[in-house]
Amino acid sequence: MALVNKLKILQFVGYQNSGKTTLVTKLIDLLSARGSNIVTIKHHGHGGKPDIVDNKDNSKHVAAGAVASIVEGEGRLIMQAESSEWKLAKQIELASALEPQYIFIEGHKKEGYPKVVLLRNSGDTHLLDILDQIKFVIYWDKSISELQLKYNTIPFYSISDEQAYDKIIGYLERE
Repeated sequence: MALVNKLKILQFVGYQNSGKTTLVTKLIDLLSARGSNIVTIKHHGHGGKPDIVDNKDNSKHVAAGAVASIVEGEGRLIMQAESSEWKLAKQIELASALEPQYIFIEGHKKEGYPKVVLLRNSGDTHLLDILDQIKFVIYWDKSISELQLKYNTIPFYSISDEQAYDKIIGYLERE
């Protein structure tokens, strides 16, 4: 009987410029070096639609009414799809078709998946009270580390602590 790897999903949440992309990129680098396959889903939370390359065939197809357009060349696949709404569950379903071991979600704070919360300063700490399934806290401001006494079941790491990467990877490999 073949072993089936369980898909593992981890969210990275925090406000703009909290280091989410940097953390995710470093984890992808470390995990892909071990042979892992990762798909990322990024919430474009800055208002409006994400940028696309206009006047290309795929954009013209979508503008004409295609639900989606897929472009492939030399092993690269780009999909552009339009819908009135893209639920995270549908995005995960699409990402799962690529058979990754991990899906990293950047954003979508209110969704119910295990989370790494990034905190820039004390003004961000209210996230610890309103979010669920927090597995790790990564902080910039050293004073935030004092909150570990209050949230004693959640490990806290400084953004500069390289050990955080090992701990997050260890968590992913155990789950």
